[in-house]
Amino acid sequence: MHDSDERYPPPVCHPETREIVIVRIKDWYGFQTRPAKPIMWVHAPAGYGKTAIAGTISKLVEEVEGLDFSPLGATFYFWRTSPERNSPARFIITIAYQLAMSIPELTPHIEDAVKQNRMILRKALEVQLMKLIVEPFKALGGLDDMPNRLVIVDGLDECINSDQECRVDRQYAEDQERVQIRILDLIHRLQSHRLPLSFLILSRPEAWIKQRMQSGSFHRVVEAVDLYALGDHVKDTETYIRAELSRIAARIQDDGTLDRGDPDEEWPGKKVVQSFVRRTNGHILYASTVIRHIDTPYGDPWKLLKNVLDGYARSNLELVHSSPFSSLNALYLHIMQSCPESNRALMIAVLEDFSAFALHFRPQVDVGRVLAVLDHLAGRVPGQGFRSLRPLHAVLHLSVYPMPNILK
Repeated sequence: MHDSDERYPPPVCHPETREIVIVRIKDWYGFQTRPAKPIMWVHAPAGYGKTAIAGTISKLVEEVEGLDFSPLGATFYFWRTSPERNSPARFIITIAYQLAMSIPELTPHIEDAVKQNRMILRKALEVQLMKLIVEPFKALGGLDDMPNRLVIVDGLDECINSDQECRVDRQYAEDQERVQIRILDLIHRLQSHRLPLSFLILSRPEAWIKQRMQSGSFHRVVEAVDLYALGDHVKDTETYIRAELSRIAARIQDDGTLDRGDPDEEWPGKKVVQSFVRRTNGHILYASTVIRHIDTPYGDPWKLLKNVLDGYARSNLELVHSSPFSSLNALYLHIMQSCPESNRALMIAVLEDFSAFALHFRPQVDVGRVLAVLDHLAGRVPGQGFRSLRPLHAVLHLSVYPMPNILK
């Protein structure tokens, strides 16, 4: 849940950032009126602040004033490293519990369902959905006149089905695709009963999730929002960087480390900020990771940041072993390893081709055409290169995109 102790402090957007997408979500939900499409899917590559957006929306909706009902119906935050949040086992019962809290009239009906069948908590998720959510709602009647509640599901791509024992042979990619599609189908089934619920889903644009969202049954009820294409990410990142560097500067202003660099201005200075912003390319996770790396009482923030921005070879080993950078490295490594083992050699070969030929293509290019050319040059079956990168949609933009920046 959004306010659970496991997530404390809950990630939220930095002030004056991600404002466009937040307004877009609030306008879609509408509070008093039901949206035309009951599901909104906000997607973006890894590290663009989706969980922070979910946290901000949860907070804003929960704290809204002037309504005679609680508009935040329920939240669920998947997280791949948490044994309680990286599988779907607790998804329905957690949603049902929160709905009972936000809509007290549901409580006796949900309690009756559990009393009638104590094993309901171990039944299939599809059975739980009917008995713990759909049937209690229908027992109330008058659903068309009931206020609309918002259900937020964040990190769908973090649901990896870890409870399944069939992963002895590490069928990782196949497991996660199947279970994530199952969660989507559960949400679609809920909305099909025309309950007074709207669903905000946030995830990476994994190929299988995108394919499901664009299928006929989903397309009619889903409003898709490409976070990557919405708003000025570089500006948002710059706002965050300026605020955080100013905070660090204020903390250490008396220790003699702020008078380095340009003698005509205080640290960090305009040039440092601009260089930092350029290095992030609007990637908020990279920016926050660097901030955590330099914001330490045991090191010199000026020197640490300078090493990051200058890219000193001697600093690379230090960065790898820095805890924040280890987390960022682990994130991308995990995404890379989600590729089936039998496909990894080909995937690496295709990525190597990209690295070797990136500068030989014009600045804006259709990546699909590039892959077709590289397949031909490498003697691969047409389309094989594109298929090999299927698990990497979270960190690659396989569309018209500047070639030097395709690898995020």
